[in-house]
Amino acid sequence: MSSALVLFDIDGTLLRRTGPHHRLALIEAVRRVTGITTTTDHIPLHGMLDPDIIARMLRQAAAPARLIREAMPQILRTAEAIYVRSCPDLSRKTCPGVRRLLAALEARGAAMGLVTGNLTRIGWKKMERAGLRRYFRFGAFGEMSRTRAGLARLALVEARRRGLWRRGEPVSLVGDAPADIEAARANRIRAVAVATGVTPKQELAALRPDLLLDDLRQLEVEALLR
Repeated sequence: MSSALVLFDIDGTLLRRTGPHHRLALIEAVRRVTGITTTTDHIPLHGMLDPDIIARMLRQAAAPARLIREAMPQILRTAEAIYVRSCPDLSRKTCPGVRRLLAALEARGAAMGLVTGNLTRIGWKKMERAGLRRYFRFGAFGEMSRTRAGLARLALVEARRRGLWRRGEPVSLVGDAPADIEAARANRIRAVAVATGVTPKQELAALRPDLLLDDLRQLEVEALLR
């Protein structure tokens, strides 16, 4: 059985075209907590952490920094609660090759975790509604660190704490955004980039990931185990 660890981003990597429910949950949470009407227009959502998206929304609406700081914890809790109630069936929203790859990794005994900008309850709800929850032992989520590199670092610490991975054993971070490649580089782990999100393949290639794929159907499980 393999001792490899494989970390996955969610949006654009495991799932795509999941609808507006996540974005609307953030907007509605801001409105309920602060009374301010906001939008995600003109915000480059791809690869961002949910708390950063919310802060940008509020800054665009001219909210003062103190309000953003003080309201943020309640906004995050409210957004999670809204999304958990509104999340649709995502079983047909998995990216190509995802189910085959996860099943193959599970069969080989690899440990799998999430590294995502989604808030905790939002990320797990997506996995549940997509039918993927069973594959993932743990996750590092958007509210846990200020950067995606920090999330990847937390995931490595948690994997070691659970006895799922030790230093020197194979570890990969699979994602579709430049931020995923940069997070892998910052933690000196294998960067696997997949062009199923909104970032063009040539833009991902410019960052020189260890592996670059059109989609996860091209990824041989052995490449993650050694």
